Amino acid sequence: MTSFGYTRTRPAPAGSRGGTSLYSGLLRQVKDRGLLERRTGYYWAVFGVLVVALGGAWAAFAFLGASWFQLIVAAALGVLFTQFAFLSHEAAHRQVFASHRWNDGTAQYAGTFLAGVSYSWWMNKHTRHHGNPNTVGKDPDVSFAALSFREEDAASRSGFLRKLVRVQGYAFFPMLLLEGANLHWQSAKVLANPRELRGRRIEAALFLLRFCLYFGAVFWFLPLGLAVAFLGVQLAVFGLYMGASFAPNHKGMPMIPHDQKVDFFSRQVLTSRNIRGGWWMAHFMGGLNYQVEHHLFPNMPRPHLGAARKVVREYCMENDVPYTETSLVRSYQIVVEYLNRVGLAARDPFECPIVAERRIR
Repeated sequence: MTSFGYTRTRPAPAGSRGGTSLYSGLLRQVKDRGLLERRTGYYWAVFGVLVVALGGAWAAFAFLGASWFQLIVAAALGVLFTQFAFLSHEAAHRQVFASHRWNDGTAQYAGTFLAGVSYSWWMNKHTRHHGNPNTVGKDPDVSFAALSFREEDAASRSGFLRKLVRVQGYAFFPMLLLEGANLHWQSAKVLANPRELRGRRIEAALFLLRFCLYFGAVFWFLPLGLAVAFLGVQLAVFGLYMGASFAPNHKGMPMIPHDQKVDFFSRQVLTSRNIRGGWWMAHFMGGLNYQVEHHLFPNMPRPHLGAARKVVREYCMENDVPYTETSLVRSYQIVVEYLNRVGLAARDPFECPIVAERRIR
């Protein structure tokens, strides 16, 4: 059936096969097709292309000098840093190399040094998300001070946050323009904390070196006003691209109560949404468009996710398990509608519900 513009199969009937046996059967099919085998050559090629593109961007930076065309370079860097963050994400999931050491080193270099996001901070947060997606009190990605994903949270807001939550759907994408700065800030706080720094000195050194080199180049070669604008554009593009790639995957999908027991297979499939678009979308979103398959098989290389989608989708249909897909644009519409619907709980008690409802249309 269809609901809110995305495709779903019929809900799983009572008495259907248990989640553990369901996942075991699917895992056998995936392994038999060799879809968990690594594609290291593919990742070396992607990394090489990105390094060449990064070198080209800095060459353009040096050539343009004090020109406002530098803002185009800034936007390009925002895109490239996001692509390096995707590679860091995939290496952290052991998708790239057989060696844990090589994966950790790649994730740290691409994420901390090139993208400017603490690998260890992100890894801790992301591991908890994968274990309990959309689970209240367990998934850090549904717990934000400025956004509410449940009506209970929206109703509890006060002051400015209460006003913001009322229109949080409309404010969501503009807020992502600040997410790049927020990611750097959260990383800096962790790496500056002596308690958190234990065992992370190399990461902290890479993080500090990255910003010394980057800020030094920008403020040394550009006038102050242009340098500030350059950083603003780069951070805005980076934050928007990162947020727009991760947001469609779970926002607006079912939320799981903190104490509810849900098997692994059902938890991962029912809370995840795929984005249609094939190989082009896979490159644009770093494989995150295959969110169902990524959550079922976190160490599956990006090139195999498309083939796995066919297996997983057919398997879900055979077992009456809902499988959700939509277009990128429609996913953004769903996110905005969902956040605004939740935000209605923050309206004043005397506010007319009809007026409030029309406000989000």
